[in-house]
This record gives sequence, structure tokens and C-alpha cells, in this order.
Amino acid sequence: MSDKYELLVELGKRRGFFWQSFEIYGGVGGFIDLGPLGVELKRKIEDKWRKLFVKSHGFIEVLTPIIMPSKIFEASNHLEHFKDPMVECLKCRKKYRADQLINEATGVEAENLNLTEIKKVIDDRNVKCLECGGELSNPEYFTTMFKTNIGPYSDAIGYARPETAQGIFINFKRLYEISREKIPLGVAQIGLALRNEISPRQGPIRLREFTLMELELFFDPEEPLCSFLSKVKNEKLKLLPIQLRLNGIQKPIEVTTIEALEKGYVKTEWLAYFMALSKIFLSQIGIPEENQRFKEKLPQERAHYSIQTYDHEVFLDRWGWIEVAGLAYRTDYDLARHIAYSKVDLKVFKAYPVPEIEKVKIIKPSPKAIKEDFKNEADKIFKLLSFLNPEEIERAFKEKGFFEIENFRIYPTHVQLIEKQIKESGKKFIPHVVEPSFGVERLIYAVMEYSYFKIEDRVVMKIPKDLAPLQIGVFPLVSKEELTQKAWSLYLKLLNYGFNVFYDEEGSIGRRYARADEAGVPIAITIDRQTLKDETVTLRDRDSWKQIRVNTINIEEKLRRYFNEEVSFEELND
Repeated sequence: MSDKYELLVELGKRRGFFWQSFEIYGGVGGFIDLGPLGVELKRKIEDKWRKLFVKSHGFIEVLTPIIMPSKIFEASNHLEHFKDPMVECLKCRKKYRADQLINEATGVEAENLNLTEIKKVIDDRNVKCLECGGELSNPEYFTTMFKTNIGPYSDAIGYARPETAQGIFINFKRLYEISREKIPLGVAQIGLALRNEISPRQGPIRLREFTLMELELFFDPEEPLCSFLSKVKNEKLKLLPIQLRLNGIQKPIEVTTIEALEKGYVKTEWLAYFMALSKIFLSQIGIPEENQRFKEKLPQERAHYSIQTYDHEVFLDRWGWIEVAGLAYRTDYDLARHIAYSKVDLKVFKAYPVPEIEKVKIIKPSPKAIKEDFKNEADKIFKLLSFLNPEEIERAFKEKGFFEIENFRIYPTHVQLIEKQIKESGKKFIPHVVEPSFGVERLIYAVMEYSYFKIEDRVVMKIPKDLAPLQIGVFPLVSKEELTQKAWSLYLKLLNYGFNVFYDEEGSIGRRYARADEAGVPIAITIDRQTLKDETVTLRDRDSWKQIRVNTINIEEKLRRYFNEEVSFEELND
């Protein structure tokens, strides 16, 4: 018997949800095309996320380039950390991501192992090529960022972004000013990201090009309270925190959002809030709560920028628990790195209630000594000194006798460290960041899997009606001119009202209902001879197959209320 994945792949092709890219040339792993129904489902998932995570909080949204200069990813440390362990079959030359191969072949979780440990597991467990059974090479790291040249110059190196977040971080100063310098500040972005996966073999689950919905929430670490927390404080969350995982426990605990904070499972209120919101969002798009959980990453599993990350996972028929979202506490890592590399001040000013007198150390350059020693580089030295921390320079002088920056050595003859009292009206700080990040294609697949039902001999896609790519099907009962004209007129009328509608007059009415069910169409409207007499039509419900009779005079209002969840199907009856 086929598993749901095989059934959904076949359905996706037949009904226009998704299929493998470059089909006529044999396809390439890690790429899919979305068909008409897939595009519409994607748009509705994004709109629902945007409404829940962005608009309801008064947050803002940006759109930034996919290709970025290498300097940005050097600053963010992605160039150093975005790499996966790879092995190659010495016989058939097939390449594998080593940790995933080990997990698939042995069940051993190898994501956090280094190359030496991976090699040992492969040898101890006698792991072979899955295709031909051949011996494997020694593991090595493979950079998973797509590299390119920007323009015709070979030294203008660029990379395709592996996340949308950096486009937000490098624009923080401008976005903060546009937002009238308010903190907390939420900035969202929905867009493509690329990761050059070694051996993607999970259809829409593991792609090389995919869509992310990300939100960066900037807040004051000294005032970390979330003003929205009370709305979700009693939401139940299924957690697998580090404490359980380290003890080998795989069964999650269930706690409320507020308990997760009180028990120390979640470090900050904003992270707990977005975890609860993420659970609500997935429930709204049709993922049952019992098939959701939050799994905390171990320190060695976390991304380099995070001090706490929970993966929001859903249970899928073929692969078990799969991450569809990551919720990370990135602290000030990204902004601090971009300050250091760009030499642009991305700090936020915070006014004191009452001005304070503080003792501070300041750097006073010695112009004569700097100009004599650094000649043409003197202006650069003055600029660098303006960004330095006096305490760091003082510590370096005591430990080494000099301070080094960008291959320049600063000696005590070049600067004076002066202590003075100043009246401070406030202070600057680097905001901390909490990030919820969702993979859209994985959500599309999860929605489809949980919508898939077999009723008698029919497939019914019970996609939540506010996500359904096609809302209404219009069918003349039989292909007679007077009925087809009436049906076509109603079809155009509903299109004009803004509904997603399709028209079908081919085959028996039963076959047309079946096609509509497979496409996930919630409402089918049938025009028959009674329609010609009294302007009534038959409405058929996709999920229950119930039928009712309604008048077409006020059908727009009725259908709109139905799709807005204001009335049930039965309440549409005249």
C-alpha cells in the first residue's frame, strides 16, 4: 500500500498542487514547481501568517535582495558555519549528507557529531551506500551556500541568502528611524532562501530553493517583558526541553506558556509568546495539536547565533517528526557583528527617567603620534578609534602592551584613556532579537497531508476552507444550453464578487463532484431545471456531502459569511 507521501505526490501532479521542477529534462533534486492550486494555497498560508504574526501586532514588513555581498555573510558568520558533513560512495560516486545517511541507515541521531565522530559511527555501524552498497569516503565539510559573482568582476563575490533575516538586520537603523524609534520593533519578511543541500531526497520537505516567513522582534534586554503574553498564557505547549533530551526522554511534557517560563524551559517571554502563537497558527491551518511538539535544540545543534532554539515539529506519515518552524533567541549576536564589520552604529538610545552622573573612560587620540607612525593611514586610525571600547584597550595595554585592530597596533603613545564625570541623559544598547521562522513549502505539504481523506472510493482534500485554493465549483447538472448559460452567468458573477471559482460541465455530475473533492473545493453549486423556475441552486458541502437549496439573489453575502466562519453550511439554507 502506498504511503501518504506517494499518494500526495501523484495527487499534486494530477490536480496542480506541486511537481518536480525541470520534469521534461529528468528533474533535479531539491526543486519543485507549484501549480495553480499550490500557488494559491501558498498565498493563503502566507496571508494567514501575515495577519496573525504581523498585522495584528502593528509590526512592519520589508523585502530585500536574495543575492548579497560576501561581506554580509562574513559579518553574520554564515560563511564559517553554513556547512554540512558529506560522504561519497567510492563505487557509484553518489554523495550523501553524512549525518542524515547515518540516521537513515542506523537510526542514530548524528546531527551534532563532528567529522571524527561521524567517521567512527560509519565504521562501527558498517554504513554503506544506500544505492549500491559501496564503501564510503572519509567525511568532509561542504559549504551549503550558493556562491556567485556580482557583475563581471571576479572579486565581487556574492552569496544567495540562506535566510531572509540578514536583510532585516543590516536595515535595522533605517527601520528603527522609520518606526519613530520605538522598541519593541517587529520586522517581517517573506521571501526565497537558498541552501545547496548535499542530497535532498524528501520532495517538498528538503529543498534547495524555498520560501521563508520570518519575523525579527527587537527588544530591550533590560525590559524583556512581552505585552501580548497574557493573551496566550494558558495555551498548552508540548515541549521536549534540553533537560528531557539529555536524559534520553522522548515523550514531551505539556505545560502552559506561563509555566514554560516559570519552570525555566523558555528563556524569554517573547520566545514563549511566539511559540504559543506558532501552535495556534498551525492549528488554524489544519495541523492537530496532538501532532505538534516543540523540541529544544542541544547547544551543539543550535545555529551559531542562538542561545536557545525550539524547533516546532509536526508528525508526518513517512518521515515522523519534521521541523516546520524554528524559534530562536538570537540575543544581540547579529547586530553586534554588523556593528563590528560595518563600523555603523546600530545601537538604540534609551533615555533615563532622571539624568545620571557617571564616571566614564574616553579615548583621546594623540594626533601627532598617530600621524607620525601611521602616515597615510592616520585618518583610518582616527575612525577606528571612534568605535573602540576604552575598557578593551586598557585591558590589552595591561596584558600585551598594545591593542591590535585590522592589523594595526595601537600603543599607549597613540591614545590617552581619560576618566571623566559626565551627565548622562540616557544610554545606548544593542537590542536583542527573538525570531520565529517558518518554511512555507513544508507547511504546504503538512496541510495537504492532514487534509487527505479517503471516503469510500474517493479522495477528499479537506483543506480548511479559508485556505482552499478554489472556493467554489459551478456545475450545470447536464450539458444543456439553457443550463450551461445560467451556470456560466453565475460563474462570472461569483468571479466578479472576488471568489476563487472554477466552472466544469464535462462528465457526469458525480465525476465533477469527485474532481472538486480532490482539489479541496469546499462548495459545489449545481444549476438544474429548478433554477430556471425560481433562481434556486443546490449547494453541496465537500466534507459531509450534504446538499441544500439556496436562492441566488443573495448568494454572495451567504457565501462570504460562510467562508468568514460566521455561519455553518446548514445555516446557508433558505
